[in-house]
Amino acid sequence: MNLILKLLITAGIVLLLAHFLPGVAVSGFAAAIIVAIVLALLNAILKPILIILTIPITIVTLGLFLLVINACIILLADQFIDGFGVSGFWIALLFSILLSISQSIAYSLLKEDKK
Repeated sequence: MNLILKLLITAGIVLLLAHFLPGVAVSGFAAAIIVAIVLALLNAILKPILIILTIPITIVTLGLFLLVINACIILLADQFIDGFGVSGFWIALLFSILLSISQSIAYSLLKEDKK
């Protein structure tokens, strides 16, 4: 139940960000749900591998390279999903930063409701 709620929240955030960010397009709520699912899968499977492979550059950049990894995952999701489009790397970077911040806020509010 918690996973489904998190996916729905992420889909809503994706729709909201696509509405306000130029260069990000989502065809509808169904596509946003697919984006949320694909991002969850890519973050669970591919992101740990990329983090391990890029440990030296991540250490040198004091962790800022993780933002680049997030942007690459957004661009990869763009390639997988027909109803989702990101115009370039910098838009993907901004989208990933705003998505991460929004998810953190929404998930913390979700935890407060359970108490």
